[in-house]
Amino acid sequence: MKTDKHKINKPMMITVSAFAVICITAAALLYFGIIQINHPPKDKYPIRGVDVSEYQGDIDWSVLSNQDIDFAFVKATEGSSYTDEYFSENWENASKTDLRIGAYHFFSLESSGKSQAEHFCDTVQSVSNMLPPVVDVEPYGTYKDITEKDVSELTDWLTVTEENYGVKPIIYTTSKWYSKLIKDSFPYYDIWIRSVYSTPNREVKWTFWQYSNRMRLDGYDGEEKYIDMNVFCGSEEEFAGYSKFK
Repeated sequence: MKTDKHKINKPMMITVSAFAVICITAAALLYFGIIQINHPPKDKYPIRGVDVSEYQGDIDWSVLSNQDIDFAFVKATEGSSYTDEYFSENWENASKTDLRIGAYHFFSLESSGKSQAEHFCDTVQSVSNMLPPVVDVEPYGTYKDITEKDVSELTDWLTVTEENYGVKPIIYTTSKWYSKLIKDSFPYYDIWIRSVYSTPNREVKWTFWQYSNRMRLDGYDGEEKYIDMNVFCGSEEEFAGYSKFK
């Protein structure tokens, strides 16, 4: 007896199609920030903040700072010569708000750590109640792995920057690079971990956690419609006393 293969497979085809629609819909909701994967509880992590760069364009800090945030990290420099085009404006205007602010440097694997640190220190002037400087160390372009030379150059950046500001910098990185590079080579630095699709790995001893890169807030008009959200691992009292400069 012959069977009708089309009739047999039709329910399966409908199921597969429905599943595909669900996946596409979920992906779209995630992409547009309608669904947020991570939801750090406010009672456990009361201190929240953003990080910004030129991608957020002109920022009205009086508006942005009044949206239940306590701190902001502002991109300052990248490599040994590039300065974020909005840094000076952001730094000046953010310092007039009640936010605690800090500056960060995107670490290049193509120039010396010392020259990068000098560029950052020349660019970022200390302000009242400033957060420690941050170095952003993560894969980019064709650079997917870390070498011993990279560790040496990053050590130079950290050393020069600490000498300049009198406080240990924070290292921003991904979970993968934390395990490959930071955990063993730089155990005495506070960590700002990026983990936007899950909670941080338990092995990561983090001080700041970037939990979302798809949040929408008011007060900026750049090409990037979303803004990164972060929490501090501690209470309001601990944040108030966190890492004061010498």
